Amino acid sequence: MTHAQTQAESRFDRGQRALSRIDGSAGEKVIASLADIAPDFARYVIEFPFGDIYCRPGLGLRDREIATVAALTALGNAAPQLKVHIEAGLNVGLSRDEIVEIMMQMAVYAGFPAALNGLFAAKEVFAAHDAKAVPSS
Repeated sequence: MTHAQTQAESRFDRGQRALSRIDGSAGEKVIASLADIAPDFARYVIEFPFGDIYCRPGLGLRDREIATVAALTALGNAAPQLKVHIEAGLNVGLSRDEIVEIMMQMAVYAGFPAALNGLFAAKEVFAAHDAKAVPSS
């Protein structure tokens, strides 16, 4: 989708649509958690990363989540955001094995501590994902 194709749609509306598609309820929770402290920042998160960057042509959502998971893993200190994007990766078609491989690849460039932190974050997200999938009696 190009900027010209979405000119009539606001950055905010485009961003909300992308956020919902990519992150689902996890992204919405992040935005809601900012409402009482920084509502303007919540709007910026919707407009810039999701309304502008994620909606650009050139990379699919799956590719963008690979890059995002890799970058957040490499940072080594972004566990809350990493967990949201691990979930997003699952939402856009990444397998658990692919997410684990992304983390392992980051050991080469960001070190073992960053990769380990990423793997532990993935383990938590996978467990939560499994818990949601099990029907309660």
